[in-house]
Amino acid sequence: MADSRTFPLADVLSVTTEKLLSRRHMDGIYDILSYMTGQSLFTHQLPDACVKAKPALLAQHPQLANVCPPDGLDQPDLLAWLTDAEREYGEALEVRPLTDWEHRDPIEDACDKVGADKVWVAQMPPRD
Repeated sequence: MADSRTFPLADVLSVTTEKLLSRRHMDGIYDILSYMTGQSLFTHQLPDACVKAKPALLAQHPQLANVCPPDGLDQPDLLAWLTDAEREYGEALEVRPLTDWEHRDPIEDACDKVGADKVWVAQMPPRD
């Protein structure tokens, strides 16, 4: 797959299932979504990135359309489920970036979401 990068299945499934399955926890989410959007995302931008990334990932990997862990699994059972999924679908998948993501300034984006009166930007002098 040209112009793609390999990500752990657990990171991909964290986006497609909307459940945090990444063994790297939020680092996995930031990595895959930042790669797909082409920008270093701030926390408040993750939900919008997920909305765009989920259908793109499922289009790239339609075999994952119905892959989701059952509700109510404890930690050991969830890990066993993920290990089985990795055996079936592979431990890692190639992921292509989004083609329709519009770069957003994170500060302006925060102002739009919560209101400019609630976002304070301190101009700090550079470090020595």
